[in-house]
Amino acid sequence: MKNRNLTIKTLMYFSVFIAVNLLALWAIQIQFLQVFYERNVIEKIDSVAYEIKNNQNNLETLLQEYAYSNDMCIEYYHDTVEIDFNLKKNNCVLRDYSYEIAKYKAELINNKKDYMILYAPKTNIKSILYAINLDNNNYVFLNTTLEDMNSATALLKKQLIYLILILIVAACIMAIFVSRRLNRPILKIISTAREMGKGNFNVKFEKSNVEELDELCDVLTVAASEMNKTEELKRDLLANVSHDLKTPLTMIKAYAEKVKDITYKDPEKREKDLNIIIDETDRLNALVNDLLDLSKMQAGECELNISEYDIVKNIKEIIKRYDIVVEKEGYIFELDMPNSAKVKSDKAKIEQVIYNLINNAIEHTGDNLTIKIAVKKQIDGVLISITDSGKGLTEEEKRLVWNRYYKKEKRHKRNMIGSGIGLSIVKGILESHKCEYGIDSKLGEYTTFYFKLKK
Repeated sequence: MKNRNLTIKTLMYFSVFIAVNLLALWAIQIQFLQVFYERNVIEKIDSVAYEIKNNQNNLETLLQEYAYSNDMCIEYYHDTVEIDFNLKKNNCVLRDYSYEIAKYKAELINNKKDYMILYAPKTNIKSILYAINLDNNNYVFLNTTLEDMNSATALLKKQLIYLILILIVAACIMAIFVSRRLNRPILKIISTAREMGKGNFNVKFEKSNVEELDELCDVLTVAASEMNKTEELKRDLLANVSHDLKTPLTMIKAYAEKVKDITYKDPEKREKDLNIIIDETDRLNALVNDLLDLSKMQAGECELNISEYDIVKNIKEIIKRYDIVVEKEGYIFELDMPNSAKVKSDKAKIEQVIYNLINNAIEHTGDNLTIKIAVKKQIDGVLISITDSGKGLTEEEKRLVWNRYYKKEKRHKRNMIGSGIGLSIVKGILESHKCEYGIDSKLGEYTTFYFKLKK
């Protein structure tokens, strides 16, 4: 279907609305006008008949009043006496004493019908003949003329033609006004959105006092703000990763050249230099693996190999890898764990979670260089927590710290192997396990990362 602009669409909607209303007006005023008129006259004469039946005291006076006030002619048959009221009214069929009218009267009485619509024998004018059967074979006949509505219908047709022309012009004016009123803020939103599409996320969408458009502006403004933050964090990540790649590569090249030119004849120095090359290669390998893991989790390709194992034993094995930072830099690991705690999870993935959280704690712990690791058995699972004694996190930092581009501090510790995206990997792994996880922190005192595994 061909796209149309807002003005044309608005005009189409107004036109359809007006057309439907005019068709309804045409049906009511033209096609059914006579029907409505006749129904109204019948209801009126029904009302008069009801009053006559229920008020028979001073009936003659009442009939005379009804005859002239309701513009009808009345015949009253009382004890074989005929009393007429307003029979000189134009087109009154009751003053026609022909056989045909007498037959109609008898038919109404004998068939116990209230009324019939008939045409006067001579004038052929449409009217209503109504019969009221009183007690003791007394009767009252009411007659009123039904006007021909053709002349009124013709007049209404002319009025509707003028009304149609006026409404068409009004629809065009309203369509142009409404569409322009709505178009202006929409075009501003489109223009601003195009700027955002070009990479300018420092934009603000102007409001227009239209509730739906203002809500759209709020959503787009928030989206632009978030995209701007993401872009900044992405640049930070690239800078961090570039640094983490460049530094070990520089050291690998430097120590390789040193072995080649200087220490190749000295076994002890050569062994030391080659070990540094191996360590830096491990650092690069860890960075590449972290990036690959993050990419797989973003693509939904993180497969789990669930098994049952002792998480306490597993954590103690992981801590042994940090003997070098304990011996050389004085880090302290305080453990609060039972002798054993069985869990069901992907062992390799949870190892990666614990490893990344310990790295993060070492990176941010305070001057006392203490990291606390606790394992608590609970009714619905096993709670693992890792706590540092660092500066703590604000509420906004708690929310952003899981972001794959976020890094609180741009500092690098040479004895640590990490890429700065470890917490994003932690989040992905824990969510794939459907684990409960979170952060508890107090500014200036500590930060605790925790998660709960199924027993």
